[in-house]
Amino acid sequence: MSWDQVSLPAGWSLEVIREVDSTNLELQRRSDVSHGTVILAERQTAGRGRRGNEWHSVPGESLAFSVGVRPEASRSQWPRLALATGLAVAEALARLGLEAEVKWPNDVLVRGRKLCGVLVQATSEVAIIGIGVNVNQTGFEGEIRDTATSIYLEGLTDVSGVDLLGLILSELDGWTRQIGEDFPLLVGRLRQRCALTGKRVTLKAADGDHAGQVTGISDGGELMLMTEDGPRAFLQADEVRALG
Repeated sequence: MSWDQVSLPAGWSLEVIREVDSTNLELQRRSDVSHGTVILAERQTAGRGRRGNEWHSVPGESLAFSVGVRPEASRSQWPRLALATGLAVAEALARLGLEAEVKWPNDVLVRGRKLCGVLVQATSEVAIIGIGVNVNQTGFEGEIRDTATSIYLEGLTDVSGVDLLGLILSELDGWTRQIGEDFPLLVGRLRQRCALTGKRVTLKAADGDHAGQVTGISDGGELMLMTEDGPRAFLQADEVRALG
């Protein structure tokens, strides 16, 4: 695959590694990561998603890459990068003809099945955004058999990884710039693609487990939940599961 043909945002760079343990770890090991540094692994042997879940990548079946960004927004607003990234991937998929939704805060679903996962980590100076997209898998095994999907399984059998990466990076460049003063614009679009609004969910947060109906996403990006004890807003959660 001719990765040198990827259309990159201005000032961004792409490095392709044949095999690495984790693209996020690879960026963390580097002392000076400039804004827009992209590392893509053709094979990732020890990738991790949120909550430490394994994310394997096999050559030709998925896109596994990480992006280093240095947002102009204050560090207190960096957690919004998870929302921006999920939205960026969903918008890129929409440009291919797949109607995708974001499962707050950053999983991307098509027809209720997970097609992309995101893991955002930060060092003292740079935010590292890890993205894994299921592209050409023809099926899944084990516990994710009934919950995962791929671009191929959704009917797009000839999607170029080069084109897909370019679309995602273009959207990522735009939406990650909107975690500061322009955040209301991001939230507005995110609400249109929210997969959880109106659904009953269970949620694991720092203060314990919660259950209720999702009423939407707040102006600050929190998940709004109507519980038995009244309305609650969650900025972060370890796990969100839709019921039914």
